[in-house]
Amino acid sequence: SALLLMTKEEAEELGVKPLARVVSYGDAATDPIDFTIAPSKALPVALKKAGLQISDISLFEFNEAFSVVSRANEQILGMDPNKTNIAGGAVALGHPIGSSGSRILVTLTHLLKPGQLGAAAICNGGGGASSIIIERL
Repeated sequence: SALLLMTKEEAEELGVKPLARVVSYGDAATDPIDFTIAPSKALPVALKKAGLQISDISLFEFNEAFSVVSRANEQILGMDPNKTNIAGGAVALGHPIGSSGSRILVTLTHLLKPGQLGAAAICNGGGGASSIIIERL
């Protein structure tokens, strides 16, 4: 899978209407044995860079290599479970290895309403995680 990223100026020049804007992103890591909670380390990095709080985010999409990923990270971060993986997450939709990061971002983009902020996060087996905050345009 692939996602197309470009500047606002390039989009205007090409006549492309963007779906979302990248607000911030963050990476973090924990011990490899605790990789399932690594998103709870990465999301605060993205929030801090953007000057946002968890309460500013309308929806969350966390990749679930295992069902515990969403629940554990929700508890650690104090997230509302009614705002996380509202389309079912990877447990329901699938976990296409090598494509899961783009899948969660596309799902999140289409679930958000214009002007809403959303956050996506994904862990890897080595203890690291990446997160991104987007605004639906």
